[in-house]
Amino acid sequence: MPMNMPPGATAPEENVTGRSSSRQVPIDDSNRPGAGRSGENRADWKTQDAGVPAEGGVFQKNPARLSLLVTRLFPPGVVGAELRTAGDPSLLLPDEARFLGRAVPKRVQEFAAGRLCARRALAELGFRDYPLRMNGDRRPQWPSPVIGSITHTGGICGAAVAERRQFRAIGLDMEIVGRVTPEIWPTICTPEEAAWLDALREPERSRCAALIFSAKESFYKCQYGVTRQWLEFDDVTLELPSGAAGAGCFALRPRRRIASLEHGTLPLTGRFEFHGSFVATGMVLAAH
Repeated sequence: MPMNMPPGATAPEENVTGRSSSRQVPIDDSNRPGAGRSGENRADWKTQDAGVPAEGGVFQKNPARLSLLVTRLFPPGVVGAELRTAGDPSLLLPDEARFLGRAVPKRVQEFAAGRLCARRALAELGFRDYPLRMNGDRRPQWPSPVIGSITHTGGICGAAVAERRQFRAIGLDMEIVGRVTPEIWPTICTPEEAAWLDALREPERSRCAALIFSAKESFYKCQYGVTRQWLEFDDVTLELPSGAAGAGCFALRPRRRIASLEHGTLPLTGRFEFHGSFVATGMVLAAH
């Protein structure tokens, strides 16, 4: 069943056509073992400039930048990038642009921003100007040695990548504070979470509601990379903190059986950071 989302929330990154889609499948990050072309290696994708070729062979610089905000959400080994302007579709590589189809302008800009952030982060792992194609399930096709996650909301886009040998899966999300309104709490919150939010005063209530939504989104993206299970928002619960500090850790506990996670350390933990008008969250699953 399609799930409601706050206005302007982080929609699935690969839904570039602008059609509505279920929240259940986190199609904005891909951790599929073997994703990408057979025999890929860093040397195959190194170029002299981290840009894209324009007419006349002149390279245009990638406007995405390495992000301390994103990197701080993860353990060492994860590379983050961000873009705080609309993505320019003219900077897409040909193998990326062909997936746009008849997408509406907003989705085109989000898709372009995600690709630019991903390529900037991948360059730090040795994959320069790597064309980030789309898998059959519409998630990004990362290089086979890499896992990654992309998010975008309210004028900012971010991407996080890491080597698969170090982490099994990764999830990144950002959400605007104030968009997770009480009307949609029944959709995203357990009864305990909703009661906790209801007892808070503003602006703490809006901050904590955004944190719940974003933390669960990061978890869903992360777990899908290893379980391939579709989850609902009430399938996990956030261990309720005393309030939402500026930055810190969060913990989630599954409320149903989730394949491949039974033998892991519970609760599952991640990090969050409030920055201006939004909250960013991230989590990883370590390699065995």
